[in-house]
Amino acid sequence: MKNNTMDRREFLKVSALLGASLSLSVSPLFALESKPDSKVMPKRTLGKGDRAFEVSALAFGLMGLNYHRSKVLGEKEAANIVAQCVESGITLFDTAQVYGPNSNEILAGKILKPYLNKVYVTTKFGFGANADVLDSSPKRIKEVCEQSLKRLNLEQIPLFYQHRFDPKTPIEEVAQTIKELIKEGKVARWGVCELSAQTIEKAHKICPLTAVQSEYHLMWRNVESELFPTFEKLGIGFVAYSPLARGYLSGKLTKNSSFDPKNDNRATFPRYQDDTMAANYHIIERLSEFGKGKNPNAKDKNATPAQVALAYLLAKKPYIIPLFGTTNKEHLRENLGALQVHLSTNDLAQLDKILDKISIQGDRYPPEQAKRVGQ
Repeated sequence: MKNNTMDRREFLKVSALLGASLSLSVSPLFALESKPDSKVMPKRTLGKGDRAFEVSALAFGLMGLNYHRSKVLGEKEAANIVAQCVESGITLFDTAQVYGPNSNEILAGKILKPYLNKVYVTTKFGFGANADVLDSSPKRIKEVCEQSLKRLNLEQIPLFYQHRFDPKTPIEEVAQTIKELIKEGKVARWGVCELSAQTIEKAHKICPLTAVQSEYHLMWRNVESELFPTFEKLGIGFVAYSPLARGYLSGKLTKNSSFDPKNDNRATFPRYQDDTMAANYHIIERLSEFGKGKNPNAKDKNATPAQVALAYLLAKKPYIIPLFGTTNKEHLRENLGALQVHLSTNDLAQLDKILDKISIQGDRYPPEQAKRVGQ
């Protein structure tokens, strides 16, 4: 067993038992895998029925360990961060073919190999050799699937996302291809990233989705009105990437912060320029004030802005899993501390009122990248 999945040679053997499983009301999907253990981390379930996926309430994004976050950690440093995540009970880790490209999956395959009986690692397709070309053609999806399986040391990808919409390939064709990969046993479940509600519904009709992954945080709450009704109607889970607005909501970025233009997409993002970072800092001040007395486990009993930001997402809906990343162990411990911050319905309403009065400066993506989301 690797990553709670079976060897493909055993697939036909197990398939013969599925009829019996169904008669006993056992989910065919979970007949293929055992659930990882977690000592203290709360669990949440993405999706429902035979596509349900029980994982930790917080997920860890591997991208920043060696891609797009200025730093490039060595393998030992990255392994130490991941070991701390696993020890904390995180069971959901995320990467993608295009990160690097390929190098983040290679790193993930190495540092997660010792834990494949305890965790799930999800990945994504949707590009050609690099981020310049969108490609979700059936041929490319199958090619990426095989490559990702090899790089990640998996026999089956637990959750395979379409990273970005490909205007050349209808979403129905993408869904049908994934359906075939699920039937072959190479993929367990699938998801999509940054799609409109209408396109999500089209995809779901062909092959039911387990999760949608999109940007969601206190500076970008559009998904609440645009996508939440669809998630609830169809029973789809939500993995919220950049829950700390690419580090901004930690309060540790200022107008003096610098980003490596060769290895940090924030260098070109409108929201992370000196003027916009300075203009938006008042949200950090409001979150610091709001967090006073809200973390019983902190020495000063106060929740940090990062903890408030994560706690907000956790409290908003039971099907939301914040997906954060960091290269810093202290920041990791701080983020995990958000689990001790319990926001009531009144707290959420109060925070929503505060946020509604704050005008955020700067678009979240440059024009070219903005065209790739919400399709």
